[in-house]
Amino acid sequence: MKFKAYSVANEINLNKIALDCGIPKKYTWEEPLILTPIILDTIFSGLDMRDKRVFIFSFGTFVTIDFTLDEDNRLLQYLKGFEREIDLKKWTRYSDEYELKVDLGLDEENPFSFTDEELVVARFEEAYQEIVATVIAKSVALERVEENMKNILDRIESMVERLEKGRFRLSDRKLAKTIAQVLRHEYSTIAYIMILDRPDLTWESNLYSDLYDQMAEFFELSDRYEIMKTKTDILNNIIDGFATISHSMRGTFIEWVIVILIVAEVVLMLLEFIQ
Repeated sequence: MKFKAYSVANEINLNKIALDCGIPKKYTWEEPLILTPIILDTIFSGLDMRDKRVFIFSFGTFVTIDFTLDEDNRLLQYLKGFEREIDLKKWTRYSDEYELKVDLGLDEENPFSFTDEELVVARFEEAYQEIVATVIAKSVALERVEENMKNILDRIESMVERLEKGRFRLSDRKLAKTIAQVLRHEYSTIAYIMILDRPDLTWESNLYSDLYDQMAEFFELSDRYEIMKTKTDILNNIIDGFATISHSMRGTFIEWVIVILIVAEVVLMLLEFIQ
């Protein structure tokens, strides 16, 4: 089975898609929407969707199984109808591929093995699909967040350069926009992608739990999360410093304006007295 993961937005509303597909269920933010072959037949009329499946995650990533590139593109067009944020031109920018294979030669003591390209299992179980899909979906979503971190750092660097040149004042709009980017970044990594959360099915079996934990560690999900969290904390400290400097300079400016007005009033009073 060939898996392809694409991170195409910050968020995808699963309930809208479920309603359109006739799925009578309310989805919470921690579970994926799974499109089975029967549901896919209603979306891809005229195409053979047997043995194919799609996992859609609320943090803006979807994973297809055994789809052609054209089918991936058609699915993206379908999702675009629910999320305007999706960029149809750059949708493959954050993507990854993975394979799931069955090797009957594996024994019960070593029921699976994996590399950065494939997972090999002793026998097929549907739970393996969700585990693989979840891990690579989070990995690809982290790529998107890491790229966003670079953009924030570029903005911070330009603000630091202004300070180095003695331009201490920062516009409220620019400062607020930068703070919003940091908050969005923090929300996207910590709250939404749920890096530290595990799929519900990992509680059903020790095998599923071990497989998910080992794959998550192999893809360095926790380590990348910790790096992002540390950088976010540093960014928050820098932003707090910028805000303090900006407010201090604005306060100093207002104090000088008040002093000038008082001096002007005194001068006018002296002029009136002299006359």
